[in-house]
Amino acid sequence: MSSDFIQNLNDGSNQPPHLAVHQSWWAMIDLGNGEREWTVEEKFEKIAAAGFTGILGSVPSDPQEAAKWRNLLDHYHFDFGITITPRSVEEGKAALEDAKNFGVNYVNAQVQDNFVIGQAAIDLLQGLVEAGKEVGIPFFAETHRGRITQDLHRTVEYVQAIPDLRLTLDFSHYVLAGEMGSYSEKGEALFNELLPRTGSVHARVSNGEQIQVDIGPEGTHPMVEHFKRWWTTGMRHWAGQARPGDIFPFISELGPAGYAITLPGTVREISDRWEQALVFKRIAEECWDRAMQPELTPVNG
Repeated sequence: MSSDFIQNLNDGSNQPPHLAVHQSWWAMIDLGNGEREWTVEEKFEKIAAAGFTGILGSVPSDPQEAAKWRNLLDHYHFDFGITITPRSVEEGKAALEDAKNFGVNYVNAQVQDNFVIGQAAIDLLQGLVEAGKEVGIPFFAETHRGRITQDLHRTVEYVQAIPDLRLTLDFSHYVLAGEMGSYSEKGEALFNELLPRTGSVHARVSNGEQIQVDIGPEGTHPMVEHFKRWWTTGMRHWAGQARPGDIFPFISELGPAGYAITLPGTVREISDRWEQALVFKRIAEECWDRAMQPELTPVNG
């Protein structure tokens, strides 16, 4: 990566680089008190009370709703990231400019689509990276199925071709697509090609058969150790090039029914998704603490 371009969320301070655990707004869908879904205001309050310091969502299209969001974000002093789905550089640049105007802190891109491959994909991603620089907002391409980053092999090609490409790591997609329900030496080698480009993390755990599994109240699912290793390594790579004031966004992103496993014939989830989000928050903090002690924990350990 070029030394003159480090694209991180930054608070403008001289403080050491640090972790920020954010909550996905998509992950708040259908969460409530058992009788009704929480209101927007209640969701913000819950997120803040749990110790999250930001939200990944989208800018509301309705002006009144957008104004309400701006007020709530400012009230809670939240960082705000959004996800965009550009199909062209022009579309991406317009979304980045809108984000900048709203006060968005960073942009996560699910670049369309999985049928764009080879040089066309490289050109599109390179153009979007340049647009992010031009607009002046951190831009991360998400490792996601059904997108330009459909699989491990092609995403490795992208990072090799584009020195400034930074990633939102969501390896649950690659574990699922490759049915990697245990350690894979070949898969690990490819993951290690991507980890130095970590810009942020989207947290969920796949077991190689389902995209999102319940990891238990203590995070003891067998696949958790693999994800913790990847997240810790990505954090360590990130910290190695971070500057004062830089912030590492770790986003708990547990999707509603459709991603969440449900009881047969119902939309009732088998997990308490909110409690699971809190488990992921604790794991993020553990990974960060470990990442900051490289002499005690080798990268591949």
